Amino acid sequence: MNFASQIADKVAGHAPTSTPSQPKYDETRTQHAIIWRGKRHVEYVEKPMPMISDPLDILLKITATTVCGSDLHLYNNTMLDMHDGDILGHEFMGVIEQVGDQVKKLKVGQRVVVAFNIACGFCDYCKREEYSVCDTTNPSKLQEKLYGQKTAALFGYSHLTGGVPGGQAEYVRVPFADINCLPIPDDVPDNKALYLSDIVPTAYHGCYIGNVKEGSTVAIWGLGPIGLLEARWCQILGAKRIIGIDGVPERLVLAKKIGIETINFKEVDTTKRLLELVPGGVDCSLEAAGFDYAKSLLHKIERFLNLETDAGDILTEMITCTRKAGTISIIGVYNNTVNHFPIGAMMEKHLLVVGGQSYTQKHWKTCLDKIRSGEMDPTIVISHNLTLNQVPDYYKQFDDKEGGALKCFVRPENFVGTK
Repeated sequence: MNFASQIADKVAGHAPTSTPSQPKYDETRTQHAIIWRGKRHVEYVEKPMPMISDPLDILLKITATTVCGSDLHLYNNTMLDMHDGDILGHEFMGVIEQVGDQVKKLKVGQRVVVAFNIACGFCDYCKREEYSVCDTTNPSKLQEKLYGQKTAALFGYSHLTGGVPGGQAEYVRVPFADINCLPIPDDVPDNKALYLSDIVPTAYHGCYIGNVKEGSTVAIWGLGPIGLLEARWCQILGAKRIIGIDGVPERLVLAKKIGIETINFKEVDTTKRLLELVPGGVDCSLEAAGFDYAKSLLHKIERFLNLETDAGDILTEMITCTRKAGTISIIGVYNNTVNHFPIGAMMEKHLLVVGGQSYTQKHWKTCLDKIRSGEMDPTIVISHNLTLNQVPDYYKQFDDKEGGALKCFVRPENFVGTK
């Protein structure tokens, strides 16, 4: 499937963008980075140093990065249009090393976190603060053909989302830095600030589009970092009841520790148990798992035969278990097509189904304020502290769900600092 998408990408070509998707490189200087080599194969290698390639860029010296659950789609080669040698990583922060001539809000030496989605700041979508559907930063004509329109480019992800080099590295070039960088106050340490790049605002966005509010009854499919932080946001927003669904014992224990009910889908039928707990269905169903998790034999076979790209078991459960006129939020990554989607039930039950990547830059202030107040503490999901050269081993551990792997906090080996 990935090989076919690479060919389709080459045939389709690239659309013009507002900034280069690939930076210039200084071949005389090197950095270390994590690159994708194929299915379940990532490597720690030396690569040329990126350079400022546009007057609105900065060059960032990375002080912290991590591995996201959505990176496992890349690791397992189930995401379309990955290329050998791609630098991975879309969650990172650091200290500004250089600024482009037209950067107005940032300066050398400033500590910033970078949004995982790359917004231009001036297209109609960005003007409406719909940053993750920016119209000008992603060159993929393949995505445009598959979806009808392009969404924003992402750091360190597939060429379907731009193929922009990511931040599991020592340096990264950040386009449109004024809109895509958030300066971090001195009272917020790196191990909290880092997660403003993705999982904290993404979890908030899942609740935001999922219509979670005071008094809501909520079910969350997937208790990885996003799902667990969604649960915490539900508490902050005043939900009266929160039920989390997963099959990993350590995650279920942590969910109970932060005060939510749980269902182990490996022990009971999710739909039956959830409707026993909440007859008539929940107000809000939040999806935080993604397309790889086929539960039924039918979807497993169809994915194996490339008859669909994404498994639909979780979506079917959500439609069944959401009350009439309720809301479904889809925040996990999906590729393209799902078979046997129960569109009749979705329509007749008057369900609002909303999905999409986080409007990170829109949510930053709310998220940062809640971190500074202590209400949101993303460190609750950190299971491993690593250096960059340990990341390839962690990918395997994370994918195998072994050793309590949940979320890592990664420093470059040459890091010097105290925050």
